[in-house]
Amino acid sequence: MKKSMLLKLVSILAVLTLLLVACSDSSKDSNGAKETEETNQESNSTGADETEEATEPTTVEITDIHGTVTVPVNPKNVVALDNRTFETLQDWGIELVAVPKDVMPADLSYVKDESVQNIGNHREPNLEILAAANPELVIVGQRFADYYEDIKKLVPNATVIDLSFDVSGETGAPGESFVNGFKDTTIALGQVFDKNDEAKQLVADFDKAIEDAKSAYNGTDTVMSVIVSGGNIGFAAPHSGRVWGPMYEIFGWTPALEVTESTSDHQGDEVSVEAIAQSNPDWLFVLDRDAAIAGEEELVPAQDVISNSPALQNTTAVSKEQIVYAPADTYTNESIQTYIELFENLANTLAK
Repeated sequence: MKKSMLLKLVSILAVLTLLLVACSDSSKDSNGAKETEETNQESNSTGADETEEATEPTTVEITDIHGTVTVPVNPKNVVALDNRTFETLQDWGIELVAVPKDVMPADLSYVKDESVQNIGNHREPNLEILAAANPELVIVGQRFADYYEDIKKLVPNATVIDLSFDVSGETGAPGESFVNGFKDTTIALGQVFDKNDEAKQLVADFDKAIEDAKSAYNGTDTVMSVIVSGGNIGFAAPHSGRVWGPMYEIFGWTPALEVTESTSDHQGDEVSVEAIAQSNPDWLFVLDRDAAIAGEEELVPAQDVISNSPALQNTTAVSKEQIVYAPADTYTNESIQTYIELFENLANTLAK
């Protein structure tokens, strides 16, 4: 009996031992699997982060007037010389090291910022300042386009892009060049400065402003566009005229007057006020050039020049007050924002 009891006890102890060992192994397996899973998750997470960082582009290819250019994304020490880009760069908070302050609207932040070097103007630019800034990127365009090759030689380690586009009509349809030029420039800047969403929104606003202005025009009223400078009224010819010219094509305006050998002169073509009056435009669109460049010198506002011109008082445009003035800083701030503002004003005024 004692022997039987002893055997039972031994059997029970053996079973208990096996159970303890099994539980211990199970716990180890569970903990080990958990640790392995956590390790794998950490590894996967780290790998994903590294992959994400690795796939962020450090350069982007854009097309400027000279061809395809590889440009660093979010470059350091940026110099901007293109009047069509200043307001966009400002709105996006892009820091610049040098700009041509002498041909920029006085209320732009870059003009007021003393840490931003002044290259002067396009007639006598101080390119030594540009070189001393050691730029990674130089944005050329419009007034400074003629210095493109000089700048490339001066800063051989920098990327230089020329965002010029011709709207004079000499190299194609001015309206199409105007619209595509602003869109392409805005998208390119968005890619360079990682502001793609902002760029797309600007282009969308631009498209809408164009469509609204186009819809507001009745298709029959005659249009006269002029540039007022130094108290004189110059003719901004359809298609080629400064600021207004391309819009005849974009909006399908009927010109009140057309002349041969018209130009894109910044003060307009010489056409007598009497000739303008005889064309009797339904609408008068005005660029006040002096409003954008006036300094200490007192200049006569375009509105006063128009209202004090006896020859124009009996025209439909003046008598019915059907006059649209471009934004005051347009001559030195031909940004996409400026034209959105102008087109919205045209749409609102023409629709009345």
